[in-house]
Amino acid sequence: MPNRTSSHPALFPVLLLPLLISSFVLTGLAYAANSAPTSNAKTLHFNVSPNGYPPYLIVEGQQPSGIMWDVVTLIAERIGYEVVPEQIPRKRVDEMLLTGYIDATSRAVEWTDNPEQFLFTDAIVEVEEVVFIPTDSDLTYQTPEDLFSQTVVTHLGYLYPLMEPHFQSGAIKRFDVSRDRDMFAFLLHGEHFDAAIADRLVGQWILRNEGWRKDFRISKESLSNYGFRLMLRKDQENFARRFNAELANIRENGELDAILSQYR
Repeated sequence: MPNRTSSHPALFPVLLLPLLISSFVLTGLAYAANSAPTSNAKTLHFNVSPNGYPPYLIVEGQQPSGIMWDVVTLIAERIGYEVVPEQIPRKRVDEMLLTGYIDATSRAVEWTDNPEQFLFTDAIVEVEEVVFIPTDSDLTYQTPEDLFSQTVVTHLGYLYPLMEPHFQSGAIKRFDVSRDRDMFAFLLHGEHFDAAIADRLVGQWILRNEGWRKDFRISKESLSNYGFRLMLRKDQENFARRFNAELANIRENGELDAILSQYR
């Protein structure tokens, strides 16, 4: 029997070439499959800010936490997104969101300059300003008039629309401090302070961590109430729609309440 490869030496590379190409292609496909990410999740660059906003955003340690972080990561995973935390200073957030450097930040519509430039999700949680009063005080709060002739500890730089006329007239004295925790420390240990105005969840978080729960009462009536949401770009309607749908689900099935209970 004639030896085909020896009698036609030029035919060998021609016949072998398709086999070599097929082998390289299959090897390349196998390598790509093995090296490709195991998840098809999209990425959501979420601003947690450099200092956070406990208990909504907590940036201590390696992994962020807090109400907003827990809710956003829970929902994002279910709708196919991986959340990447970004620490952007407040004064640069709006610009970086509009230019696409980040994809989302926590915000109330009422706290935003030019809110029409952005898209907002449904409210995740309510930011509610209330009055904190020492337990051993006879003071109660239902209306601003209840604080007339009192000295109220407030946060430096914050505006309280319901109280502003009374602060300006001097009917209620305002004492500013720069940190949330200091508001309660001054009220607890100072001799000339009668009440403090703070966000309900922020106050509950501080009192729990400091062991001060028994030292304060919290008013049922609120001074203000704002929906804390995700602020997005206008082109993120699809994400907002899916986020809102899953937010409604976790609100209904109790998962949202379970998250909130961890920080009260």
